Amino acid sequence: MIATARCDATAAWQALREHHTNAGRAFDLRTAFASDAGRFEAFALEAPEVFADLSKNLWDSRTRELLLELAHQCGVARRRDAMLAGDPINATEGRAVLHTALRAPRGAGPHSQEVHEILDRMLAFADQVRDTATSGITDVVNIGIGGSDLGPQMAVAALQAHVHAGLHMHFVSNVDGHDIAPVLARLQARHTLFIIASKTFTTQETMANAVVARQWFLDQGMTAQDVARHFVGVTTNLQAAAQLGVHTTFGFWDWVGGRYSMWSAIGLPIAIAVGSTGFRAMLDGAHAMDRHFADAPAERNLPLQLGLLDVWYRNFVGCSSRSVAPYHQGLRRLPAYLQQLEMESNGKCVDHDGRPLTYGTSPVVWGEPGTNGQHAYFQMLHQGTDVIPVEFIAVRRPSHGYADLHAKALANCLAQSQALMLGKTTEQALGERAPTAAPTLDPLTVARHRSFPGNRPSTTFVLQELTPRALGALVALYEHRVFTSGAVWGINSFDQWGVELGKALCGDLLPRWDSGDTAGLDGSTAGLLARLR
Repeated sequence: MIATARCDATAAWQALREHHTNAGRAFDLRTAFASDAGRFEAFALEAPEVFADLSKNLWDSRTRELLLELAHQCGVARRRDAMLAGDPINATEGRAVLHTALRAPRGAGPHSQEVHEILDRMLAFADQVRDTATSGITDVVNIGIGGSDLGPQMAVAALQAHVHAGLHMHFVSNVDGHDIAPVLARLQARHTLFIIASKTFTTQETMANAVVARQWFLDQGMTAQDVARHFVGVTTNLQAAAQLGVHTTFGFWDWVGGRYSMWSAIGLPIAIAVGSTGFRAMLDGAHAMDRHFADAPAERNLPLQLGLLDVWYRNFVGCSSRSVAPYHQGLRRLPAYLQQLEMESNGKCVDHDGRPLTYGTSPVVWGEPGTNGQHAYFQMLHQGTDVIPVEFIAVRRPSHGYADLHAKALANCLAQSQALMLGKTTEQALGERAPTAAPTLDPLTVARHRSFPGNRPSTTFVLQELTPRALGALVALYEHRVFTSGAVWGINSFDQWGVELGKALCGDLLPRWDSGDTAGLDGSTAGLLARLR
């Protein structure tokens, strides 16, 4: 445990409160840009594969200065260095946090020999599967949940342009049979590889779906010997895997948290999809971002400043939500991935010592790819009563040949961030014609409905191209950002006890489905059980 002052007891925290009261509440982006021609350059940061425009956020140089001092007083750099060195910073579970070691070059990180032994073996297997003429595999089904599903599913979708043309990738996570049934209906058993991803091979949802998949496989006329060739496990529980007939396995370690595990053997479906070269490029991009986080000075450190900006919005500006809008269809699963990464990591209400917090932690993270989101929830972002920071992700070069469509997507991306900032006054609306307005309404009333408050914050990330290396860097950027805000808040970002209670209660409820016994249940649960049986 690294002893530091709790953030709300630091001088920087108090200074930030005063700064927000004196200057932050009245801060206006339009005025800031009008008075400072160099604002864009001053708040632009570049990290490996990612350019970030932070200039449309509700902060000034003094805000940033105080936030950097807050990071210093909270010991963020010391905690970062302890994580990278392999110290057991996950104190509640007595574990190190070493997902960064999974993407370090050979010989350059902790546990390097064992990491690269499994990586080499996994990638060799992936390339064998990709040789479809020899393997006979055309469909790969990943069965997992949480970190064993969200990361691989997000990455495969993002890298679709790099996926083997002869392979179809499927992901099953929900224990609801409506998830696995339509997938199985599209498959031919002799051409399908199943990946069962569960560290312990006891994850309830994953194992339930694995049993269904195995039975379906046998029902298609396949044998137990065929199971051994068509099922592979990503697990450390070799005995449980063998009981299911799975003998090809790839392990990982307890210092790899589930939501940080796509870099490990959990990334097997990614490796099969994009090949060993593509997977190594993804690791290389993530490692480059790791080095940036470790080595870049605070004033140029992108993940550090993003995490501090999140603290500013959550604890001083009062924003409890952040929307992510990737203007690239390949990143359609990124908001869902980030929900787990951030909310499972930082959705905590006690500090390292178990003391209740008096300040907010993780914001709610949500979003959809543009331009879909524009026609769904952007109305609230522009004219709603809550101020919600928005994160735009733009990719300069597309992986398709439809230049006009790509230009429209990027123009929409820039226009939305511009509209959030500029807004529209009632006077401006009065000078416009509104063809869909009711003719009986007076012009002033219509103008008030068509005005936008503006001064709403956003960040824009720019990637040159959505390559495996760029994706690796982008995901690692988000990981270190989450680490930074959690370190400031003085919480353990690497346990997830909140996941456990519902699982335990489910174990009690399942036998009642057959017996109908409601003894000891609360009235609502008893009534619902009776109705659903």
